[in-house]
Amino acid sequence: MKERLQKILARSGAASRRKAEEFIRQGRVTVDGRVVTEMGVKLDPESHEICLDGRSLNSSEDKIYILLNKPTGYITTLDDPQGRPVVTKLLKGISQRVFPVGRLDLDTEGALLLTNDGEMAQRIQHPSFEINKTYVARVSGSPSADDINKLVHGIELDGRLTWPAQLKVLQASPRTSRIRITIHEGRKRQVRKMFAAIGYPVLALKRIAYGGLELGSLPSGKFRILRPKELKKIFAS
Repeated sequence: MKERLQKILARSGAASRRKAEEFIRQGRVTVDGRVVTEMGVKLDPESHEICLDGRSLNSSEDKIYILLNKPTGYITTLDDPQGRPVVTKLLKGISQRVFPVGRLDLDTEGALLLTNDGEMAQRIQHPSFEINKTYVARVSGSPSADDINKLVHGIELDGRLTWPAQLKVLQASPRTSRIRITIHEGRKRQVRKMFAAIGYPVLALKRIAYGGLELGSLPSGKFRILRPKELKKIFAS
């Protein structure tokens, strides 16, 4: 089945769709040894040798799955024009080219998956799989039960209703509260926007689990290689 070249690059996990288009324009992509710089080229990835910077997308390189406890201050991209530190700099000793599955904001910490398996990354991120992501938020003030219920049942953000969320108050005081929240959507800065919408801005945010795969006691800035059976936990409700 023929697909646009930039889509093939994105699906392989080599780059985002927009970044893939830049790579094509820059002459960094070859098809069967020929540099392709025009947009819109369609081809069958099973019938052609497609390379980025000389590296084949069809490489039989072993798949690797990494769980990183991302600290704040790191960007979940492979490069940053502003020169800010990127998460892959934390992966000392990893020789494979990996990419983040989804993203965490600069000021958010916690569980981040990285892999070289584009198909698995798509499954985890695709809305149809409804992969739960669990966070612990420290918010200003102490939300009432009515406020919490608004998030449980869904609220309107940017003109669209959020899907129902699961929430549990872990600690509450007049000044700050800690709340565990589980969602399966992936809108930009969604958790922060949800709490801001009910009047309790987020002061700190940490993702602690993908599905049933928990961050556990992994120290900040450290990572571990996931075993195959652990990947199944991601898809557990």
